[in-house]
Amino acid sequence: MVSRKQNEKRIAINNPLLKTIAIRILGCCAGLILFFFLLTLLFPLPQPKLYSTIITDDEGKVIHAFLTADDKWRMKTELGEISPLLQKAIVEKEDKWFYRHPGLNPVAMVRAFFNNLFTGRRTSGASTITMQVARALEPKQRTYANKFIEMFRALQLEMRYSKKEILQLYLNTVPYGGNIEGVKSAAVLYFRKNPDHLSLAEVVALSVIPNRPSSLVIGKTNNDIIVERNRWLKKFEAEGVFPATEIRDAMDEPLTATRLEAPKEVPHLSWKLKSSGNDIQRTWINLNTQWKAEKLVKDYVRTLQFRDIHQAAVMVVDNRNHHVIAYVGSADFADTTDAGQVNGAAAIRQPGSTLKPFLYGKCIDAGLLTPRMVLADAAVNVNGYAPENYDRQLNGYVTMEYALEHSLNIPAVKALRMLGKDAFVEDLSDVHFRQIQKDRRKLGLSLILGGCGATLEELTALFAGLSQEGKYQWPEYTQPGHDPDKKAKAVTQQMLSPAAAFLVNDILSKVNRPDFPLSWTSTEKMPKIAWKTGTSYGRRDAWSIGYNKHFTIGVWVGNFSGKGVPSLSGAEVATPLLFRLFNTIDYDSGKDWFEAPASLSTRSVCTATGLPPGPHCTETVSDWFIPLVSSTQTCQHMQEIAVNPEESISYCRICQPLNGYRKKLYAVIDPDMQAWMQDHHVAYQHIPPHNPDCESVFRGGAPRIVSPSNGGEYLIYRKNPEPLQLVCQTGNEVGKVYWYINDAFYKTASAGNKLFFQPEEGPVKISCTDDKGRNRDIWIRVRMVD
Repeated sequence: MVSRKQNEKRIAINNPLLKTIAIRILGCCAGLILFFFLLTLLFPLPQPKLYSTIITDDEGKVIHAFLTADDKWRMKTELGEISPLLQKAIVEKEDKWFYRHPGLNPVAMVRAFFNNLFTGRRTSGASTITMQVARALEPKQRTYANKFIEMFRALQLEMRYSKKEILQLYLNTVPYGGNIEGVKSAAVLYFRKNPDHLSLAEVVALSVIPNRPSSLVIGKTNNDIIVERNRWLKKFEAEGVFPATEIRDAMDEPLTATRLEAPKEVPHLSWKLKSSGNDIQRTWINLNTQWKAEKLVKDYVRTLQFRDIHQAAVMVVDNRNHHVIAYVGSADFADTTDAGQVNGAAAIRQPGSTLKPFLYGKCIDAGLLTPRMVLADAAVNVNGYAPENYDRQLNGYVTMEYALEHSLNIPAVKALRMLGKDAFVEDLSDVHFRQIQKDRRKLGLSLILGGCGATLEELTALFAGLSQEGKYQWPEYTQPGHDPDKKAKAVTQQMLSPAAAFLVNDILSKVNRPDFPLSWTSTEKMPKIAWKTGTSYGRRDAWSIGYNKHFTIGVWVGNFSGKGVPSLSGAEVATPLLFRLFNTIDYDSGKDWFEAPASLSTRSVCTATGLPPGPHCTETVSDWFIPLVSSTQTCQHMQEIAVNPEESISYCRICQPLNGYRKKLYAVIDPDMQAWMQDHHVAYQHIPPHNPDCESVFRGGAPRIVSPSNGGEYLIYRKNPEPLQLVCQTGNEVGKVYWYINDAFYKTASAGNKLFFQPEEGPVKISCTDDKGRNRDIWIRVRMVD
């Protein structure tokens, strides 16, 4: 039998009226849904408001914040900062059904309608958290029509975002009076905390303010806020939202907060990072290290004021992870008299001698030099460029390590010439020296003495690579995913081989250097460091950059105006600050140091040249070298020369007689060193002049004309003309040279003697021929002026 209920159900299903009603209901629902989507296409959700750019330290604490374009403090609260405590307190107070409604709460709406209807005034609202977000994104006057728009926007929000994201939007836009919006802004500006570090009492205190932002103002009406806070805490206790013990502790917690200034730490780096456009820039800055560096810089510059030196900049890199942990762009950001807001760490300045370690390291890797290899620190003229040492003294023969220890200029220029200027420029361009990249076609040999542009950031990053076995890596200013420069920078690059890096480290860490501050010789706890100083042309910039296994610290001292100061130098002014920084940041860190890599070995070399001993070498010394890389050429410093019994004539193989001669050892001395020896009255044995009856033609070794400069233009006064000097350098076997002006014989002179001549206006050809028939021509241009 068919039951009565089944029969009634069958009748209901077959009832055409009920079918019609159901179809119409479904049609209406479908129409409403389609209408909703049509409205969504026509009236899309407004974009979320722009946030304040905030800078955080290595622990996530806000250390600098910027106003939005509409002058609001609106700091973005991230999902991870919405702690369970914050989430629970806000939801329970504002919208306890938040996770169970679709953006609208029908029960609350009906309740609010009847309450307002019977009382004749607004006694309760029905706005959900989602609706409040909609109102914040699109502020409007509170009318019934706008209420429907608000409800429509709430449904749109629920379709696009998750509940967690909607809660995040609410916490980011909730008003706290004045120009403060969002829980994070309130937490930072009132409590100096991030939202996830707020206590229950602080969370509830902040939750009551948005309902009465004009009357509940932290710092002015704290007692009223406590009363309202405790009222809600009691309500939470009655509803069992939080344990009673936590409620009692929260109610007893005092509220002493007041409106604070927005944090303004690490200003130069913060402004640098602000341009990236990210809402949050998470740096690796360690505030304790930053504060120490700032105080040391400020106090140190104060002591330099009487010397007319007003600024300094410092950058500290943790070598263990490449993080920038301190960044000081000037002595005082707030100092307007000395342009304190200029970022000295990012300013392009002349680097002085700071690039020399990398030049010598490159020469080591190219097999051109080893630490004990000898260079001539003697006057040189390269196409009119005549570099001088810092003290304007010449030292004669020096080893490469001595030249680097004493930062000699002339050996560095010669080393750059050996390596090739273009190759070195390319190497620096590869590690992101921006100004050198721009000027690569204009740079000459002077770049190794500071004739180029570089920043403290670039130089500090370069030296940090020496602590990593020559592996360059751009320092990380911000945590992963937030570095605006990282995309343009290579992650790692082998700048020098581990062997070359170790040798440079070994040389730069010696304490018997002339630039070692005397006041630090007795400091027992000073960490061992390697460092290099630099002073730019005109004494405008003083540099000192040091490193060990733990840290790399770059220091610049000078004036942002570019004004030179006679007492400004890297050794005397910048290095003391570098040592103070290391003695504070890395105090008593032990003697942990770099170890020689397996690719290095030692060998005996001739003391005269630094090359493996030749057959006539008598004195040797031990030297580092890189097998299969370093030169294996043997020393040829001493050569056997055939001379007559009186040692007045030398013979070549062609004119050597069958008998009546003997062989004698002579030192082969380059022309520049001969000139140095003559100027410094250093006696040496000349090779006798070649047999005048020999008819052989010698090739190579022609005289080198050092004055005047080839291709140079000379201005000479008509009324009081000054003569030009003729100087050449020759081999020590040359006795006489013959000068020609415009192919006309002028004078004969002994090798090394200086002559003068009065040129005519226009192009002038100058020729010099030695007594072996080797000739050199140059051209100059002379202009007469009145």
